[in-house]
Amino acid sequence: MKILDRYIAKTLLKYSLSVMVILVGIFAFFKFLEEVDDIGRASYTLVDALTYIGLLVPSITYMLSSLIILLGAILGLGYLASNSELIVMRGAGIPVTDITKTTLKISVAFIAIMIMFGEFIVPISSDYAKQYRAQALGQRVVNSNQQGFWIKDSNYFIHVDRNIDGQVFNDVTLVKLSNAGELDSVVFSKKADFNGQQVQLQQSDVYQIDTSEKIAILEKQALQKYTTEVAFDQELIQSLKKEPKELSTWQLFKQVGFLSNNDLSAGTYEVELYSRLMKPLTLIAMIILSVPFVFDSLRNSTLGRKIFMGVVISLFFELSSRIGGMLSLRFDLNHLLSASLPTAVVFIVALLMLYRVSAR
Repeated sequence: MKILDRYIAKTLLKYSLSVMVILVGIFAFFKFLEEVDDIGRASYTLVDALTYIGLLVPSITYMLSSLIILLGAILGLGYLASNSELIVMRGAGIPVTDITKTTLKISVAFIAIMIMFGEFIVPISSDYAKQYRAQALGQRVVNSNQQGFWIKDSNYFIHVDRNIDGQVFNDVTLVKLSNAGELDSVVFSKKADFNGQQVQLQQSDVYQIDTSEKIAILEKQALQKYTTEVAFDQELIQSLKKEPKELSTWQLFKQVGFLSNNDLSAGTYEVELYSRLMKPLTLIAMIILSVPFVFDSLRNSTLGRKIFMGVVISLFFELSSRIGGMLSLRFDLNHLLSASLPTAVVFIVALLMLYRVSAR
């Protein structure tokens, strides 16, 4: 059985790599066509355009990972079916479930590699690609650390006009609310130090507001230092400048936790987080779903049509999971349920079809 497993693994790997080269090549080519008009501007040359596209290849590969794995599995099994090798395996007493398990082992390994690839390599290469292109075009590159931000932390609304290396803030304003939700004080400082746990404002002007009387009383006080504990760090600040899909899973998890703790809307981040967590399970379910289509074609000559239908139905379920996320945002539904329900449906349908084929 080990020899057979290696043979199936070799076949699936060959077709998966072939699909990856073709699909990534096509998408990279169209991406290159978008850059043709910019060649010649400033110091942006053909080499720069090709380098930029090369840096985007990891991102393109990760974006197409689901389709690569799915088509690789279907085409690999389709090749075995067209050569009647699956018939020989069935005739030798090897059940469909064993062949499915072998296919899943290989696919799961490929999925794990793609997840690690997307979590650690893609964010770095994508950021560097943007910076490289901007510099080659003579555009001003502004580090996200240098941009200002607004953030709510507990009873504070904090505005930083300039963030320098995550350790020094310039022109900082702290608006503090009382436990009753009323304005308590406003603190302003030209400079503040940040160590990841505390914000320490230097030479601060504190405006204390007393609303206990009918007319609010404003008192100004100058302090050498004003220190407050915060629950955010520099990594979370940087994530404020990115779309949810550009964040790693760990950054999404931290962002959701921080926003939820401060009673802020985390819907878009939750949808992306749950969809990403469910993606491997959805892909496994789609691979299981595609196997019956291949085995169902062993007795007739409609293998190509069966494979096409398997791909269409599998991709339809993946698309439905994304649509479910958007609908959950629109109608304020449970985000976890909307992300997991399509996967559960795929699993049930796939297992029923697999049982029907294996029972023959």
